Amino acid sequence: MKLTPRSLFFKIFLWFWATVLITGIALVLTLLLKRGNVPSQWHAMLENTASSSGTVVVTEMEQGGSSAASAHLDRLDREAHLYACLFDLLGNPLAGTRCDTFQDMVSRVVTSKRADFSLRYGIVRVAMMQKAASGHEYIFATELPAGPRAAFGNYRRGLALDWGVAFLVSGVICYLLTRYLTEPILQLRQASQQLAAGELSTRAAAGMERRRDELGDLVQDFNAMANRIEDLISQQRQLIYDVSHEFRSPLARLNVALDLVRTRKGSDSAFVHMEQDLERLSEMIGRLLTIARLDTSTAPTQMTAIDLNELVSQIVQDANFESRDSNGGVHLIAEAEYLVRGNTELLHSAIENVIRNAVHYTEPATTVEVHIQPVEVGRCDFVRLTIRDHGPGVPDSDLLNIFRPFYRVASARDRLSGGTGLGLAIADRVVRLHGGTIRAENADPQGLQVEIQIPLLGVAAQECP
Repeated sequence: MKLTPRSLFFKIFLWFWATVLITGIALVLTLLLKRGNVPSQWHAMLENTASSSGTVVVTEMEQGGSSAASAHLDRLDREAHLYACLFDLLGNPLAGTRCDTFQDMVSRVVTSKRADFSLRYGIVRVAMMQKAASGHEYIFATELPAGPRAAFGNYRRGLALDWGVAFLVSGVICYLLTRYLTEPILQLRQASQQLAAGELSTRAAAGMERRRDELGDLVQDFNAMANRIEDLISQQRQLIYDVSHEFRSPLARLNVALDLVRTRKGSDSAFVHMEQDLERLSEMIGRLLTIARLDTSTAPTQMTAIDLNELVSQIVQDANFESRDSNGGVHLIAEAEYLVRGNTELLHSAIENVIRNAVHYTEPATTVEVHIQPVEVGRCDFVRLTIRDHGPGVPDSDLLNIFRPFYRVASARDRLSGGTGLGLAIADRVVRLHGGTIRAENADPQGLQVEIQIPLLGVAAQECP
């Protein structure tokens, strides 16, 4: 799974975890900022706890004066992370620091002569009358060690462990929840890519359909759509195959009739044009049958080891012989011998279609360049066959469409060129059948360059991109 800041998984996970963290922080802040009354049933216990500390402070005050009491309170602040103050009966501070925070409580004790309790930042505070052994009375105000501040001071390591476990648990829960939500989307994306690549039997996992939520409904709709697309395309391909096959018989009869008419009527230029049209129609039907067989055949294609250099060299020799009057020809550059696993007849047809297309459209007196070289795709070894002409090229918006049957580029590759628009479509299907890829791009300064990549012998095509 690819995690990037823009991925849906990352966004959902981040928002889930941020929600948990923000909720936790809000709860802590609510506790710290909450001001409230301490329950009355706690008063006696809290007063006894505060009295034990106050007795020590008052004793220090009686024996050593204000400095001794202040030293004891500083030590309490330093060691227990709690602070306290000692006041006289008028509310004037005698020992301690930051005593102004207790001033309101001390004022209430001065007025009521009773202990006062408060909850400040989640910490329990007590102010009460405290009598010394000599009978002299003071007001002692303190925080109690049961509060969160004491926990921070005395149990930092345990607190860090608690927070670490909380972060870990919340992170794991958010991760599992995010994965539960995004996994079907990622599988649907993969299935849609395979469907777009021509694997019409691709379906989303059946287990995903059993989800009782919107994602389960989406998976069901996707599989229903895939079934319908497969049916439509299969019917279309079968129709093309059937129609093309049925054309063969009347076309053969037309050729026989043409020969009979020519025998009876003698030579005529009209008969020559009719013969050319019949030959072109026969070639187009043959190519249609080839495409239909490649699209509809479920039987495995017979594959053998093929010397790609030898195969391409033979095609280049034939192309040079046929284009000898154009003063350009085809030039082959092969760095070494490359063996691929394939069907000789189909590969010959595919590569020949591309080279003939380049020879047809290259400018007069220019050379079609054919280059064979190794290339590594991912972790797999491929051989790359590059065919480059010096013709008018193709608009960038049409580079992907030229591999579709009957597609033509109106600006340069129209019906006046004499082609049927099926050669590159056959090449595309044959290359994909061999586990390879084919692509076209415009060359600089002009011309079209077609690249064919096929796995070398011994490379499992299904394991390579």
